[in-house]
Amino acid sequence: MNLKHALMIGMAPVMLLGCVSSRKFKTLQTRYNELNTSYGSLQNDLKTCNANQSDCSRKKALDEAQIDALNKQVAYLKENSTQALKQLQDLSVISSAQAESIKKSLDNIGAKDAYIQSLQSALAHKDSLNMALVMNLKGAIGNLSDQDIDVKVEKGVVYINISDKLLFESGSYVVTPQAKEVLGKVAEVLKSHPELDFMVEGNTDSNPYQRGVLLDNWDLSVKRSTAVIRILQNQYGLPPSQIVAAGRGEYQPVATNDTGEGRALNRRTRIIVLPQLDQFFKLLEKK
Repeated sequence: MNLKHALMIGMAPVMLLGCVSSRKFKTLQTRYNELNTSYGSLQNDLKTCNANQSDCSRKKALDEAQIDALNKQVAYLKENSTQALKQLQDLSVISSAQAESIKKSLDNIGAKDAYIQSLQSALAHKDSLNMALVMNLKGAIGNLSDQDIDVKVEKGVVYINISDKLLFESGSYVVTPQAKEVLGKVAEVLKSHPELDFMVEGNTDSNPYQRGVLLDNWDLSVKRSTAVIRILQNQYGLPPSQIVAAGRGEYQPVATNDTGEGRALNRRTRIIVLPQLDQFFKLLEKK
């Protein structure tokens, strides 16, 4: 065997070994690349999984919080429902036990309301009658000065105020002829209302008075009242059963007694149409 062949034979195993290692390396290199790629893919999958797990944890926490809130609302509603049912049960017991009493109370309320309405209607009717009486009196009296005679309604009562200047001479309780004519006109209107009672009330100023049998202003005010009543009764036929005599002396002034004008206003006689209290009380008795 020549040297060339010997070297070829000797080098063959080495060359064969070198060729096998290169192929294995390439295979391993390829495998490494594949594993490396898989590793990267797994890392990405792990990151995604971790992210998803974090989202899931947050969502789970939110869901658990919502569930807890809903459970609390359900418990609250159950408690209120129980209380409401108990109240309804109690109410049903009360209603069944006291239904008749409640019905009677409602009926009484309705009756009282109707009664109040009837009273209001009666008062309105009375006010209308009073206004009609005032208008009739003013029409009958004519154009006399309001300082001499004044007809008005106060608190549902008709007042006819006549000054003493028209009725009497100073310090006298004798009715003047002019006053008799005015009293006749008033009497005609009052006679057309036989259902009415009225009071003739004398009033004086505060100046002391004593003459003859009259001791003071009390006496003078009453004498002036009875003097007017006698004219209404004897000359104009008003039934005495409808008339009341009264004197207030100086104790119901309408102005100051410190001036002449004030004292003149306080010296007056007034005819008061008395409220029909008996009819009012009969109306109350009906209920």
